[in-house]
Parts: sequence; C-alpha cells; structure tokens
Amino acid sequence: MAVQPEGTPCWADAMFSDVEGAKSFYGEVLGWTFGEASSEYGNYTQAYSGGKAVAAVVPPMPGQEGQSAWCLYLASPDAAATAEKIRSEGGEVLMEPMKVGDFGSMALVRDPGGAVFGIWQAGVHEGFESIGEPGAYAWAEVFTREPEKSDAFFPAVFPFTAQQVQDDAVDFRVFNVDGNPVLGRMRMTDDFPPEVPSYVNVYFAVENCDEAVSKATKHGAVLRFGPMDSPFGRFAALSDPQGASFSVIDMKATQGDMPEMADVS
Repeated sequence: MAVQPEGTPCWADAMFSDVEGAKSFYGEVLGWTFGEASSEYGNYTQAYSGGKAVAAVVPPMPGQEGQSAWCLYLASPDAAATAEKIRSEGGEVLMEPMKVGDFGSMALVRDPGGAVFGIWQAGVHEGFESIGEPGAYAWAEVFTREPEKSDAFFPAVFPFTAQQVQDDAVDFRVFNVDGNPVLGRMRMTDDFPPEVPSYVNVYFAVENCDEAVSKATKHGAVLRFGPMDSPFGRFAALSDPQGASFSVIDMKATQGDMPEMADVS
C-alpha cells in the first residue's frame, strides 16, 4: 500500500516479555505468520496475514519491561515537525524522533489525556500492506476520561475534521482525513476501573467474531466486552494473555442503522 495521508493509522506493534507466547497466541487467533527477528533492531519481528505485513511484535528493551500494550502509529510526512506540534498542543514526546535505518523515522508520544501512540514517517517501510481484511488492522479508538482534551488536541496536530455521534447514551467522536473516517474517540465510562489509563484500542478484522473470541479465551485471553452487534460489524474487546488490550471485529456482520453524525469544529 502507498504511504498513508498525514494522521492516518499506518502501523501497529506491541512489546511482549514473552514474544514466542505472543506469536503463538496471535497465530492461533488471527492466523498470523511471522518473519525472522531483526537482531539489528531489537529482535523486531513482523507479523503477516495472507503474506502481507500487518503488525509487529518485539521484546522490551532493558528497563522497559512492564504492561504489554498495542501501539498505533499515525502517519507523518515529518516526524520531527509533528513531535514539535504535539509538544506545543500540550502533548508529551516520550521518545524523540529517531531514524530506523532506511525503514523510516518514529517517535512515541502521549496526548494531553494520557493516551500513548506513535508517529511514523515512512521510508521503505510504508506501513500496513493490508487493511480491513481478516487478520489485518481494521480500526482504532482513543479511549479517554478527558475527551475535551483529545478533541482539541488531535485536530490541532493532524489535518482532522471531526463528527460527533448524536446519541445522549454515548460520547463518541470520529476524526476524518479528506472525508474518510480514520480514528474514533470514546469517553471512558465508570465501567472502566479507575486504574485503567487512557489508551488507544486497536481493532483487528476477523472472519467470525464469536469464533475468534472462543479461540482467544481458549488460549488465555480475557473477554472484556461483547461480542456485540453494531452497524459497523460484530465486535468484542479482549486482553491477551500478557495483558495487551485489543478488539476483534467481523465487518461483514453489520446490524442496525448507522448513527447520526454532526460536524463539529
């Protein structure tokens, strides 16, 4: 796939203290196969679905051990400039922009509400080779307790326009690039334990949501929510055996009418 427009999700990876365990789990649940670990880049290992690169797993760097989590990367034509913008808009740069050989340049950042994500300036590695197909990235949402901070921050840093779902029961917003939805923003309710910080929830597409959930729980995952029908597909939220949160969605199994959306500035 070509380099994605600025602000569009373009890659996802996760650190796992037990990389072999992660490979086994995601291989079973999402059908991933894995390339050779790149010792030059901290044993970074790409995951493939149908022969196309869809994500990566990596062991933690010394001193970086902790909770496993998926990291979503947003495309940037200039990682250094985007990092500066993030700072000026009240975000934090956790890892300064750095070149990763000729693959590209990356940075790790945090929005003012506490959600961590990455920036990717493509070199020869342009990002996802497949999107929306079973086993590949499908969608992502920023879950935050302080939506007003995210709502101001993201369109100030990226060329986003925003739409708000017109439903009093849910506080949900969609960010668009060139009229295409690229990222959701969900207010965290009291259903979330207070110790759970803001985070970016990554969805992977599957052939059948219920079967994926069954496989995941059989292999040690915890079901957090769902499976549930929606106009976007049947989905469920899980934590993998090492604690990394992710969701699965069958985008063919849609049910109900699309929600009404209103443009917001």
